[in-house]
Amino acid sequence: MNTDLPTSSDVRRTLPSVDQILNWPIIHELTKHHGRSLTKQIISDELSRLRANSEPCDPDQFVERVQQQLHALLAPSLRKVFNLTGTVLHTNLGRAPLPEEAISAMCDVARGASNLEFDLAKGKRGDRDSHVEDWLCRLTGAEAATVVNNNAAAVLLTLNTLAKGKEVLVSRGELVEIGGAFRVPDIMRRAQAKLHEVGTTNRTHLRDYAEAISSKTGLLMTIHASNYAIQGFTASVPEAQIAQVAHEQGLPYAIDLGSGSLIDMRQWGLPYEPTPMDSIANGADLITFSGDKLLGGPQAGIIVGKRALIDKLKKNPLKRALRCDKVTLAALEAVLKLYAHPENLAARLPSLRWLSRPQHDIRQQVNRLLPLFQAWAGDVAQASVIDVMGQIGSGSLPVERLPSSAIALQPTAGKRGANKQLQRLQSALMKLPVPVIGRLHDGRLLLDLRCLDEEQLLIDQLQARPFT
Repeated sequence: MNTDLPTSSDVRRTLPSVDQILNWPIIHELTKHHGRSLTKQIISDELSRLRANSEPCDPDQFVERVQQQLHALLAPSLRKVFNLTGTVLHTNLGRAPLPEEAISAMCDVARGASNLEFDLAKGKRGDRDSHVEDWLCRLTGAEAATVVNNNAAAVLLTLNTLAKGKEVLVSRGELVEIGGAFRVPDIMRRAQAKLHEVGTTNRTHLRDYAEAISSKTGLLMTIHASNYAIQGFTASVPEAQIAQVAHEQGLPYAIDLGSGSLIDMRQWGLPYEPTPMDSIANGADLITFSGDKLLGGPQAGIIVGKRALIDKLKKNPLKRALRCDKVTLAALEAVLKLYAHPENLAARLPSLRWLSRPQHDIRQQVNRLLPLFQAWAGDVAQASVIDVMGQIGSGSLPVERLPSSAIALQPTAGKRGANKQLQRLQSALMKLPVPVIGRLHDGRLLLDLRCLDEEQLLIDQLQARPFT
């Protein structure tokens, strides 16, 4: 037995102290850049790890680990990525990209004080909604408008203001569940309104609404089926007829459009999506929709409609809890102004440009980048060009697909190793400086280039970090 070998306690006794390490020249430089307290905490954690594992301290390795820990800790968690999934408005990837006009407006108000709630003309306190209300009314034809932090909040505020303690009539076929297991019946309860289902899942008639109205009714509501479609033996009631029944009984009628679009998208070869203007023309009193879906702006819940009802919403204490900040309002105002020039909208609004991008243009880009991806993957995968069908995303026009083209990476390994190679390829792309997000389908990694603007940036990083 060799009694000269160091014991665990001997190794632990040789570890330097935190204060000693802080005096190392390289560590001293780190404290200048990252702060003494944070660097000291990382050093202490690393020493604890060495002590627990009875490992000696190699100064070079120790410094490298401290640097890595600091870099990982201070790197932004919310990062830019390449969305090559084929889903344009991808909820998990941030939905609509903002135009440069919106980004510039956000930066301007974020740098210092602003007139968020100050009326410069009158020299007294103002209303933060005023920065977007006039534009929303101009574009939709509504009497008034207000904005909250997302469309779920817009529905919540509407229900709590107009139907607290009362019944809300909704067609059974419209009781949707959106992402994150968020259901309309749940928000009804949170708003302290009582859901009253009318009709059946696939067929609802005007008499269903008329017969359900009572002294307990506070609101009639239509929820646009933005994330699913019922087909076959179906029947639904036109908005104008529901509005008429509601108004005959002195009740308000609200419509939740969900995705919301301020333009007829058919002019860009896209499917038709109901607009707030349509609903106002049909007699709706309030319309709610998102700012970060088809509208192409920041996350926001927009409510337009009758002034008397909008005023009620603004007086609800929930409005303060759900209101937007100055950065969101600045971005939304900038996006709304782009709609004043619809002929130039597709060129200025990234989401619309991507949605309306022709397949032949995408295929040209795919063919151009095919050799690059083949060189990046090496002999691990075979790269090929395929035609695919993308989607709008975020529950917008769920049954409509977008013809597109993609690079398909198919592992060259045998059947047993193919899945592992696919995962390695996917992981390598996501570890790039700007992560590349594709989608796995039918044993291949598909990279749909519909949303690829910064082609040179992608080329540079693939060439700098080939797959190994």
